[in-house]
Amino acid sequence: MSEAIKINYLNKTDAESLFLMMNSNTDIFKRFFPKTLEQNHSIEASHIYISKKSEEIKSQSEFTFAIRNNLNIVIGLVILKDIKKDIGEGELAYCLDKNVHGKGIATKCVKHIATLAFKELNLKKLKIHVHKSNLASIKVAEKIGFRWAQTLLKSYQPPGEPYLDMELYELDYEK
Repeated sequence: MSEAIKINYLNKTDAESLFLMMNSNTDIFKRFFPKTLEQNHSIEASHIYISKKSEEIKSQSEFTFAIRNNLNIVIGLVILKDIKKDIGEGELAYCLDKNVHGKGIATKCVKHIATLAFKELNLKKLKIHVHKSNLASIKVAEKIGFRWAQTLLKSYQPPGEPYLDMELYELDYEK
């Protein structure tokens, strides 16, 4: 990987960078990240989004991490969501600026957050939902050790489209 990549929580100074990243990737995020995209439709909206994400981190209900390049610009997100502490499960979602695809950045960052989820949050299982057409995301999951578990029939509806079947990948914590 040629760039120095950092991953940490979003902060209030990230609003413009987050807005620019989300909106320069509208074509790819509108289908599988529509809510995140909508919540970052302006710099002001990104400020509100970051404040909301900070509150979720404090309550440990969801964790949103910024992937940053060597200039500290947000180039992607990794989200640990749908956390069920009672059964030790959570779901990972991730998106990356199209200009940095294919460099191993998503794999490195998702692996880092999976390790954090297991070691610091004591989760026992992580899940990733991905459409079969998203081969890059499937490769990320598989490189980290996630295994295909099942097809979830008509489990996700992109805006303006019929429901889609999604593939469920799972990773169990191994000590």
